Amino acid sequence: MPGPDSSASAPPPGAGGGLVIDCDECAMQGTSACADCVVTFICSREPGEAVVVDVAEERAIRLLSTAGLLPALRHVRRTG
Repeated sequence: MPGPDSSASAPPPGAGGGLVIDCDECAMQGTSACADCVVTFICSREPGEAVVVDVAEERAIRLLSTAGLLPALRHVRRTG
């Protein structure tokens, strides 16, 4: 778990900005924590390769979303 020197920086309260994650500024870059990071996981995909989330991860995403800690997933599978 990243400590106070992590690369995720939150704006000052009330600033209305977003969360910035810059791997080049992350103290964990190149460590085993980096290899297990969600940003590394998503960014290391090949073009056209799907992000696969298992049932437990999907449940956690849904719970965090319901609690207002994550936006809802917007993926809708095409039909036909």
